[in-house]
Amino acid sequence: MKKKSLLCAMAIGAMVIAGCGTQTGSALTQVGTAVLGNVLGNQSGVLSNVGQAAGNILQSVLGGSQKPTLQQLIGTWTYSQPGCAFTSEQFLAQAGGEVVAADIKNRLKPTFQTIGITSANTQVTFNQNGTYSARIAGHTLSGNFTYDESNQKVTMRATLLNITCYAKRNSDGIALLFEASKLLTLLQTISALSGNTTLQTVSEIAGNYDGMRIGFDFRQ
Repeated sequence: MKKKSLLCAMAIGAMVIAGCGTQTGSALTQVGTAVLGNVLGNQSGVLSNVGQAAGNILQSVLGGSQKPTLQQLIGTWTYSQPGCAFTSEQFLAQAGGEVVAADIKNRLKPTFQTIGITSANTQVTFNQNGTYSARIAGHTLSGNFTYDESNQKVTMRATLLNITCYAKRNSDGIALLFEASKLLTLLQTISALSGNTTLQTVSEIAGNYDGMRIGFDFRQ
């Protein structure tokens, strides 16, 4: 019975989210996601995590209250899981809401694990003087960085590679997110896995959703 009610709620939520536009769509998206989140939250076990993800549709949208200030970027951050966000509520609604964003993160985890990205070997430090140091899967990068707060755009310059990404506040840290092609370039560079089928997952996921950024969630 619970399974039937869950499937029904997911279908209703998806139709409400996908079928609306601009201002009306935004309001109904929140209502639809809240209904779905309530039903999911009543389920036990692993579904409770999905319910929490569905509770606030704005958590996976770049901009607004999710914009970090430069001062909020300063510090040392440790990788926790793959990151995902959409460039607007409209794109998030078209994709199907927070549940889809959470699913994308889960689908990216095996790819990141295969490359060797873990919390033990992937960190980034932003310093007050405009320098940074980072390790991605144990590979070291360092140089200078700039942050365009209005666009949430972080540019990190290294000897052989310039990295452009977007910063987003999370409830427990920050995310550094990339356009899919730039994330692929970064992963290929640091892993020497150019052309490896493992990285095709990133391209396939990005090809299915408009207005999406993917990358890394960090905690202090």
